[in-house]
Amino acid sequence: MKKIVVIFLMMLTVKSFSQTKPSVVGTVDLQKYSGTWFEIARLPNTFEKNLKCITATYTLRDDGKVTVLNAGYRIDDPSKKSSANGVAWNPDKKEPAKLKVRFFWPFSGDYWIIELDKDYRYVLVGDPSYKYLWILCRDNVMDEATYKKLLQKAVTEGYDVSPIIKVEHDCI
Repeated sequence: MKKIVVIFLMMLTVKSFSQTKPSVVGTVDLQKYSGTWFEIARLPNTFEKNLKCITATYTLRDDGKVTVLNAGYRIDDPSKKSSANGVAWNPDKKEPAKLKVRFFWPFSGDYWIIELDKDYRYVLVGDPSYKYLWILCRDNVMDEATYKKLLQKAVTEGYDVSPIIKVEHDCI
């Protein structure tokens, strides 16, 4: 039994080291990226649980960092808004699509831009742990062909999209 456990643990270790990370776009113009994005879909996470009409607003700062405001309304009581303020930055100028974001000091997370429309109308964002994934759009609706294309890109990059949540945007 001990041998089986050791072999199993070794296989998990090898798999985690051999797993590739998602690819990212080559360039990002943070000035064009700034503004409000509507969350179209996401992988489940605790900090957006039971929210709808979710937006992310990015504002470029003079120091090159980006102020982040995430906001949404409770599904069970749309009169109650929930929001979180944070900051994003690029730790490595050679990889402009690999950002860090912090909502609670000293903790930060990865914000990798995997796919970005040339006109900055939609974006696919994830992280290298494959735990987080978002589809964002400048409008609160996205055409089905673009949505499916972004889901397929996520799958190609290694994400499990079976638990994806489509976000309601029925708030006034």
